[in-house]
Amino acid sequence: MTKKTEIYPMREDLGKNLYRKKTYYTVCIEQDVLAKDKDEAEQKFLDGGGINYDNVNTDLTSENEGVETYICDANYTESEDTEYLGKVVYEDTEYAEEDGFVEIDHYAEEHEASPMKDFKEKVLEGETI
Repeated sequence: MTKKTEIYPMREDLGKNLYRKKTYYTVCIEQDVLAKDKDEAEQKFLDGGGINYDNVNTDLTSENEGVETYICDANYTESEDTEYLGKVVYEDTEYAEEDGFVEIDHYAEEHEASPMKDFKEKVLEGETI
């Protein structure tokens, strides 16, 4: 019975044994994206994020001391919820708006308070306060 391998033995290898070992690694990919809300961010992660499976190949592995890679594979396991990190705001400088200087405010609320929206939802659409 012949097993597929990338090892090509030579005459001086006569009498040696061929071994294979599977090693499982956990890879964590943490990516950031700018989006108007969590739903848009999630869609952007689905459409444009994740792992490039074309790069999961033998270039990812170490091959020394006669070790050759038979297979290199990656499989999706799980992901955490999309996490809010901050809001893009103008810098706190005199000419920030004029000059277009922005930064990420990690303390800003994800959703700005909207008293009129709350009023519309609660009073005008029939909910009693």
